[in-house]
Parts: sequence; structure tokens; C-alpha cells
Amino acid sequence: MDLLHFLLDKSNIFFVIIAAVSGAMLAFPNLRNGRASGGLSTSEAIQMSNQQQAVWVDVRPAEQFQAGHIAQARSLPAADVEQKISSLPKNKPLILVCEQGRDASRIAARLRAQGYADAKALQGGMKAWFSAGLPVTQKS
Repeated sequence: MDLLHFLLDKSNIFFVIIAAVSGAMLAFPNLRNGRASGGLSTSEAIQMSNQQQAVWVDVRPAEQFQAGHIAQARSLPAADVEQKISSLPKNKPLILVCEQGRDASRIAARLRAQGYADAKALQGGMKAWFSAGLPVTQKS
């Protein structure tokens, strides 16, 4: 009961509100950008690709992949992931890419649960890639 009195005391309520708002301001950007799910920014993904030979896995439908994709990406549509999961290397980091980052985050979590410890999603997906002005190709 002493804690409740402390929190509701008029002289302390200001500090309680400041602490709550500060905590929310620290947590919100990470949650909004997908950090809680292990997402990568475009620059982090490029760095991981260059330094750790990460494998790009594009989980968008084949038509979207053919319209434009990251040059080194493999096409593995989300609908086919369960059947073709064994084609992915377990000894290299995986960077999953979808249109906006949501599907890739969900699939990355599923892959991590199945032993692909370093599966991460590109935050914002191809929209973030395009927004950053990064190159795409239509070659397979």
C-alpha cells in the first residue's frame, strides 16, 4: 500500500508521469521499427551481407520479385517457405525481404524457431530499400 500512496501522492505524481513518458519514448521507436523482432535497417543489412556473407531471401510473390529485387536475393515466396526451408543455409545469416517488412519479420521468427538462429528481416522491406535509393535488378 505504501507504493500506491507514493505513486498517487501529489508531490510525486509529476515524477511518475515523467518516468512513464520517458520509458515509452525509449521503447516506442524500437517497437515501431521492428527492432523487437530483430529487424535490420538497410545499412545494417548491407553491412551484414558484406561482412558475414549473409544470404538475401526475398519472400514476396514471384511476380513482385521479377519486377525488381535486391541483386543477390534468392526468390522464396512466403507460400513456399515451409516446403523449401531445407534449401536455406543454416551456417550463414539470412536477411529476409518482403514488401513492407511485416511478412519477413514473421517468417524470420519462424525460421529462428526452426534452428536458423541468424534469420532477420529487413525493416520496411523493399519500400525501405527503394526509399534509400538502393539499386534493384530484374535479372534472376
